[in-house]
Amino acid sequence: MEFLAEYGAFLLKAVTIVVAILVVIGGVVSISMRNRRSDDGELVVKKLNDELDNHKEDLEYALYSKEELKALEKDKKKEDKAKEKAEKKRLKDGLEATDKRKRVYVLDFDGDIQASQVELMRQEITAVLTMATAEDEVVVRLESGGGMVHSYGLGASQLKRIRDHGIPLTVCVDKVAASGGYMMACLANRIVAAPFAIIGSIGVVAQLPNFNRLLKKHDVDYELFTAGEYKRTVTMFGHNSEKAKDKFQSDLEDTHELFKDHVKQSRPGVDIEAVATGDIWYGQQALDHSLIDEVGTSDDYLVTACASSDVYSVRYEHKKSLQEKLGLAVQKGAEGAFTRLLTLLNKQQQTKG
Repeated sequence: MEFLAEYGAFLLKAVTIVVAILVVIGGVVSISMRNRRSDDGELVVKKLNDELDNHKEDLEYALYSKEELKALEKDKKKEDKAKEKAEKKRLKDGLEATDKRKRVYVLDFDGDIQASQVELMRQEITAVLTMATAEDEVVVRLESGGGMVHSYGLGASQLKRIRDHGIPLTVCVDKVAASGGYMMACLANRIVAAPFAIIGSIGVVAQLPNFNRLLKKHDVDYELFTAGEYKRTVTMFGHNSEKAKDKFQSDLEDTHELFKDHVKQSRPGVDIEAVATGDIWYGQQALDHSLIDEVGTSDDYLVTACASSDVYSVRYEHKKSLQEKLGLAVQKGAEGAFTRLLTLLNKQQQTKG
């Protein structure tokens, strides 16, 4: 028993040290990221056609015999030679080259409450607009349950830049595009959503606790000074009058009307009064309500696109400083050690049980 007590005390100290290290490292990395300039990054571009071809080749090498692989390689060489010959003949006859293919630019947006990834997406869109033409396409793989109105409003404005340049915009939703997420998605020329993706939630919500009675109970006064009748309506600490609550509710209603007008303008075929209830729908239901245009996954959409287009993933990444790289590496190692420690403790508990 004495040994177990000492061992338990040792483990408790170890866990405490690991947690302390994680907190310190997390703080250092967070401060470093906050001080980083918005233009301190780089564009990462990958051709998805090549990745798809590599996967196919890996499977071929695993499944086919040497003879079959030789035959495939021979057929491919014949096909490439025939294409090259046909292209030379077209150029000789004064015709345009046929190797100019449509380009599809793929962006990813994973939204949190603050839509913080908008800062990266605006860089990606700016870069794409320097190259894309009306014959190309931009595909945004979007996932978000919504958040702050002004933040997602900016996200929607960034997508509108693509539409304003006359470039076809497709939004693919595999999991969720609700509230602010749908505010962004509805700007697309075409929305593709997975069968069980959550779509809609065209509504506005706001909630906050009120500690006024608790403060009064403990004889704590809360003073709020404003200039302007509606500079502050409801508050967490003071008394909220009926007039203040009515004004706050009126502001929510106004925001909801703006949201409805935004969706109606972007998707004229939607019965806005029927869908702007704050309710959500799954893939096929959303299609029935004209909230989306097609049921399917982003994977199928992009694989199909690769057959006839050059598809590029475009991602803007902040350059990590040496401080961040070291901090993240140590943090990852500490988290791994902490997880293994908890797993070991859990196994010991099960053994004793």
